[in-house]
Amino acid sequence: MSLKDLFGSDLGVVNVGLEAFTEGLEAAGAAHVHMDWRPPIDVSAESRRTISERAGVIEEANRKAVGIIMQAAPAVVATGRALDAIPGMREDLFLHAGPPVEWERMCGPMRGAVIGGLIYEGRADTAEEAERLAETGRIRFEPCHEHGTVGPMAGVVTPSMPVFIVRNEAFGNEAYCTMNEGLGKVLRYGAFAPEVMERLNWMRDVLHPVLDGAIRATGAIDLKNIIAQALHMGDEVHNRNRAATSLLYRALAPAVVSTCSDRSEAARVLEFIDGNDHFFLNLSMPACKASLDPARGIEGSSLVVVMTRNGTDFGVQLSGTGDEWFTGPADVPDALFFPGYTRDDANPDIGDSSITETAGLGGFAIAASPAIVQFVGGTTSDAIDYTLEMYEITVTENDAYQIPYLDFRGTPTGIDVVKVVEKNILPFIDTGVAHREPGVGQVGAGVLRASLQPFVGAYEGLAERLKAAGG
Repeated sequence: MSLKDLFGSDLGVVNVGLEAFTEGLEAAGAAHVHMDWRPPIDVSAESRRTISERAGVIEEANRKAVGIIMQAAPAVVATGRALDAIPGMREDLFLHAGPPVEWERMCGPMRGAVIGGLIYEGRADTAEEAERLAETGRIRFEPCHEHGTVGPMAGVVTPSMPVFIVRNEAFGNEAYCTMNEGLGKVLRYGAFAPEVMERLNWMRDVLHPVLDGAIRATGAIDLKNIIAQALHMGDEVHNRNRAATSLLYRALAPAVVSTCSDRSEAARVLEFIDGNDHFFLNLSMPACKASLDPARGIEGSSLVVVMTRNGTDFGVQLSGTGDEWFTGPADVPDALFFPGYTRDDANPDIGDSSITETAGLGGFAIAASPAIVQFVGGTTSDAIDYTLEMYEITVTENDAYQIPYLDFRGTPTGIDVVKVVEKNILPFIDTGVAHREPGVGQVGAGVLRASLQPFVGAYEGLAERLKAAGG
């Protein structure tokens, strides 16, 4: 086309970069297209060079890692007491969500959960006594993830708490999680009122033994199958678990009735599950943990195997960097708040539940859950866009977990820290919001992007490992 012909035809504009630059074009009615492009995240030139030179090694390692994840077969096989079930659990040990954090740096809701846990364990009678004990150092605090465990929100697991035992039948490893209390004033959001303790005691004394008997009588319950069905029924198994909980209920109810000799206890257990749409969350989380853990320790892999928050820090771990934590500040979600609360009341993001996103569910599969977008803020088209964007930073698509609206395309699975940095796209997470003060509980639900700093650190850490391995 000649220059003369060019200026004699209709012109359009391709905008690359800030979307705000299209506002004037829209106001003028000019034809335009916005290209969603961002420069890579800033990392050291040496690390970028090392990653580039080892691209083939990384690709092969990631192929191996996601192959392991695809083979996962998580099933719930029993319930048990944390002290008896969780490897390395001790009487003086409390587990918590997120990367390592000591009492002095714990956020309000995690402190509230620790206080409640000490009262629950009979180690203190009042909040004041519990705080003084926590300050002494006689109670040790370690991340759930370092013990094969995951905990929603504050994630506090104490020795006497009942936990689900989930086994990856393909590799034989196990993962653990407490049982879901419901919404509102609950321990995982930092509440420790008498009614919270009463519910926890009932869960330990009644819910746990009844469920354990039912699960053992039924045999291993296939969680992968339930998750796959739930995605077809409108769940993303992080912030929406209604379908998955209903499917679990169908699997458990006959066995609960046949194995529990006390009919009133059986009825209350079934009513509790039926009245708690989030009950399955505490099974989807260990299902994801059990699926990801066998993919650890693959030399050269840039795959994220842990993505978690403790309300103070956001932390990630990579397959190819062992047990090393890469951390940065946790951010406050963009949320819809319950009446009477605002962003000023919100604690920064907290919980191990982002293990669902790490495994390609939750926010990564939000296109499967249009009903949830109003609960977390946004539109159906936003949900679709979020999921489509996550394909840009993942290694594969899960052939078992499919999204009906996207013509049953597999969920984006296997977060690649190299792609995150090169494309400047941070993982998308949907989440609950805890009040920043201990003892209050949940105040809303929302969405956010993962913190930047941990991914930069993980990229640099992987480059150092690769450089050392390559001489």
